[in-house]
Amino acid sequence: MTSGTMASINWDAISAISQAIGSLAVVLSVLYLAAQVHQSTRVAKLAMQDAAATALRDVTKPLMENAELERIWRVGLEDISALSIEERARFFHAAYQFLKAFETIHFHHVYGMMDKDLFEGWHGLLRHYIFAPGMAHYWKLRPEVFSERFRNFVSSLEPPTDQRTVGTLFKE
Repeated sequence: MTSGTMASINWDAISAISQAIGSLAVVLSVLYLAAQVHQSTRVAKLAMQDAAATALRDVTKPLMENAELERIWRVGLEDISALSIEERARFFHAAYQFLKAFETIHFHHVYGMMDKDLFEGWHGLLRHYIFAPGMAHYWKLRPEVFSERFRNFVSSLEPPTDQRTVGTLFKE
């Protein structure tokens, strides 16, 4: 072997080693980016789950803080005819906001941004409320204000065997 051939072999080896190092760096960069995307997705998922819970809390908080609103909600769930026209309007506003919060929760679930176990709890709660007589009445009057996907989801729900809402929890 001549020294020229030796130098050529060394450069080929060096080139192969640098390509291997470059390839390894690309693989490590892709793995790092994948880990960052996974972390960002996890954070976004947690934020959306929290936003969904906050949306429902924002709807129900006034019911806790105002006895008259709580009475309208509780009575309206079970017997809408027991409310005056003005009270029915307030009940319908609350029902709309309540169901919109659930529509958002369902949306997050459909797009994989809601933990499955957490969604099952929301799903169970919705089943209790959507079949309450007053809520069912509202739903029959206004389904078009909700997305088709949510309407299909609601129509697929089965009533719970023992319906429990704030209107029925304390009845013996």
